Amino acid sequence: MSLIKYTVPDDNDTFYWIALFAVLSALVNGLGIVILYSYRQWALKVKAYFICFAAGVLISTPLMLTLPQAIQKNSRAGFMALLGFLFMFFSNRLIRKTTKTEVLAFGIVAAEGIAIHSFIDGLIYTVTFSISILAGFLSATGLVIHEFAEGIITYTLFMKGGVKEKRSMLYAFLVAGLTTPLGAFVAYPLVSRLSDSHLGLILGFVTGILIYISASHLLPEARGEEKKHSSVAFLGGVALALFIVFSKMFG
Repeated sequence: MSLIKYTVPDDNDTFYWIALFAVLSALVNGLGIVILYSYRQWALKVKAYFICFAAGVLISTPLMLTLPQAIQKNSRAGFMALLGFLFMFFSNRLIRKTTKTEVLAFGIVAAEGIAIHSFIDGLIYTVTFSISILAGFLSATGLVIHEFAEGIITYTLFMKGGVKEKRSMLYAFLVAGLTTPLGAFVAYPLVSRLSDSHLGLILGFVTGILIYISASHLLPEARGEEKKHSSVAFLGGVALALFIVFSKMFG
């Protein structure tokens, strides 16, 4: 018997939590864009810390919560986690090959890549909150925090592509901000009809995506612009996840 008491929300609670974090993610994304526009040096300086903190939360959540829950619902969920990781791995390789650069670069293909990534974030909100409040809260917290950095990154990419500042702000918000709630609201009516066994498979797939986002996307990006206390920020994210889980275990 698990020590952690998983709270499975009813349908209304699930939708409210999904809507709250989906809208919050868009607002935080927009905040990153506005702060970069207004306080460029400060925003670029703190971006790495937000990425590291989010990575700490997102690497802890699948290992402690979502993967065990997925396997509990369906014993094949581990295979789906591998599939989710490989899906993200090859998707990013395809984008890099198409843009012929090591980062999500310029133009329509870059915008499509960022939009797909953000849409998948919305799907993660829906699936994890459909499993339990705790899993949803931890996953969503990490994703919302990384939205701040993603807004900065997306805005920067459009600027480097030669788009004017105010138009870059609008495009970045449309591509990276609004696609997350869109993904959440599109997925909700589909996920809410799934059986526990099928939901376990979907959660396994989402777990692989979470691990990839943290280990292969956020951390390398943060280490690429290493800051003095970036490791502390990463461990702070891990500590937050551990604190919430232990509070649930012994509360």
